[in-house]
Amino acid sequence: MIRMGWRWLRSLVFNIQMYLAMALLAVIYTPWAIFDRRGAYAGIHTYCRWVRFSARWLVGLRSEIRGDVPTDEVLIASKHESFFDIIMICSVVPRPKFIMKKQLRWAPILGWYAMRIGCVPVDRGKRGQAVARMLDDVAHGDAPPGQLIIYPQGTRVAPGTKVPYKVGAGVLYKQLMQPCIPAATNVGVFWPRQRIRRDPGLAVVEFLPPVAPGKRVEEFMQTLETDIEARSAQLRREAGFEV
Repeated sequence: MIRMGWRWLRSLVFNIQMYLAMALLAVIYTPWAIFDRRGAYAGIHTYCRWVRFSARWLVGLRSEIRGDVPTDEVLIASKHESFFDIIMICSVVPRPKFIMKKQLRWAPILGWYAMRIGCVPVDRGKRGQAVARMLDDVAHGDAPPGQLIIYPQGTRVAPGTKVPYKVGAGVLYKQLMQPCIPAATNVGVFWPRQRIRRDPGLAVVEFLPPVAPGKRVEEFMQTLETDIEARSAQLRREAGFEV
């Protein structure tokens, strides 16, 4: 009981300093980011790497990236279980960007940085319009190239929970005509959503072999779901969980 209470307290300290670090680094990097987009990327990378380091130091949560880190202009389709898988991916890919919920553009700090790195805010159900706009912006030099990160299940999903993959990922894949890098993870067993406590262990995000452009949407969706779900289950078992 005492041990669990100590773990909860350490997790609380970790969570508080994580958000304080976000505010502090925003103050440091925003002047650079205003004039040069590289400043925004530098701020994001520094913050994400700090969160990974402090998670290991304060709560014993180590983190590891496996597979070849995408550096070209690609689509990354990732399993999404908690804020930490976003942190891990953004700590290593050079130019991350998202199609995000429109409401997030007004979030303090996060919203401004998201817009600065080329994220596309969109209303639910209008992702096709967002893709068309993004492609047009890239063609005219108004949006930076980079690694577009999407979550094919559409939201955070608890480990082992069955949630269908949304066809929007397939539409993006077809329209962008870029390789798609699936990404599996076991993060949710250590950092579940809607819980303060973070558990010690080894959180992994693994970039899987790319899916080349040109597949039919139905074939792509089947490949994506099979590869991500199977590997995520293996990562959970490696960590000692059967969910």
